[in-house]
Amino acid sequence: MHASDLAVDVLLGLGVAAELLCVAGVLVMRTTFDRLHYAGAATSVPAALVLAAALVREHMSAGGLQAIAAVGLLFLLNPVLVIATAQAARRIDEADES
Repeated sequence: MHASDLAVDVLLGLGVAAELLCVAGVLVMRTTFDRLHYAGAATSVPAALVLAAALVREHMSAGGLQAIAAVGLLFLLNPVLVIATAQAARRIDEADES
């Protein structure tokens, strides 16, 4: 086993553990906004760890560049999705109160 294989295994293990922590947060939280917080976090640190593992394995080949593009899209588009979802949830809450 090479050191790079060990690094990939450790990074993927940490990425999966972080993702499971975010999923547990989504399941445990009571309010929509708290759940959105954990859903948003699921695309930051865990995605970066999986990206790091892919780059250790693939380097800057076509697969590495595709991984960078995929994680970059997650970083850019997930905040937009979370904000839109939070605004919709707030409007529903306001409609229920009146």
